[in-house]
Amino acid sequence: MNVKKVRAICRPFRIVLGASLIGYGVYSSNSWLYLGAIPLIAGLIDFCPLCKITGQCDILGGK
Repeated sequence: MNVKKVRAICRPFRIVLGASLIGYGVYSSNSWLYLGAIPLIAGLIDFCPLCKITGQCDILGGK
């Protein structure tokens, strides 16, 4: 599996997920707003903390 293909799919998904959680948090006035910041920031700076912790990106061939 090519790491560039995975990252090309994963990055926009994180951005959309983060923006959706922030939007839901603002709409419903609950703490999902703060949880949505994590995937949004990770998508914007192209860094996946879960890949770093689990080492999955290294297994796929990326560094």
